[in-house]
Amino acid sequence: QVQLVESGGGLVQAGGSLRLSCAASGRTFNTYAMGWFRQAPEKEREFVAAISRGGGNTVYADSVKGRFTISKDNTKNTLYLQMNSLKPEDTAIYYCAADDIPYAALPRRPNVAYWGQGTQVTVSS
Repeated sequence: QVQLVESGGGLVQAGGSLRLSCAASGRTFNTYAMGWFRQAPEKEREFVAAISRGGGNTVYADSVKGRFTISKDNTKNTLYLQMNSLKPEDTAIYYCAADDIPYAALPRRPNVAYWGQGTQVTVSS
């Protein structure tokens, strides 16, 4: 299996930026499609962004298109989420995820194989 550890969360004001990182260890990094999900209190976990194994293809939730950018560095076994123009509704725990499926299927995956522990992002108004 693969172990995933997120970092980079914090408290920022609306309009600000954060960059989340997800360090992976265990099985070869590019074995998996990777992505980010988030979960706000009392809400269901929702898809944010996904990236293909080589990093050349991405897909985003409509709510973050144009503001968030997912990327990865296979040499460093690290996944990133650059978040710009943050809004209070972006407040959530953000989770790194991995699965041995096509990257475009990640938004519809009912139960992703591997999750990180999550990192808190809080956006103040």
